[in-house]
Amino acid sequence: MPPRPALSKSELEVAKAIWRLGSASVGQIFEALSAEREIDYTTVQTYIRRLESKGYLKVKRIGRNKIYSPKVRPGQVIKETVDDLVDRVFDGEVIPLVRHLIQDRTVNAEQLGELRRLIQDLEAESDDASAE
Repeated sequence: MPPRPALSKSELEVAKAIWRLGSASVGQIFEALSAEREIDYTTVQTYIRRLESKGYLKVKRIGRNKIYSPKVRPGQVIKETVDDLVDRVFDGEVIPLVRHLIQDRTVNAEQLGELRRLIQDLEAESDDASAE
């Protein structure tokens, strides 16, 4: 399957609202978004159509209403978005991204501990694989 087109910032915002709701009509999605920021109903409709055409949403007609639900899980969208970012900005290299995040973002002691545990787990997996 060819990769889905990337989401714009606003499309991602609408997708997140739909993930939170599970499934919803345009009106319900609009209500959820307008509680967070000022947005027009027709703008929400436009983003929903884009998300559907890009393959991120599925639609079911119930009576006269269209009910939209996620076609792609949030984790998959995060993976695709980060992979795209790493490829475009960091030429496919992970370490420059990690370095950027650690140096330019605030990383507290708890997060550093979690990072250490992740590295230890990866090293253990690597040792297990090489022992086989």
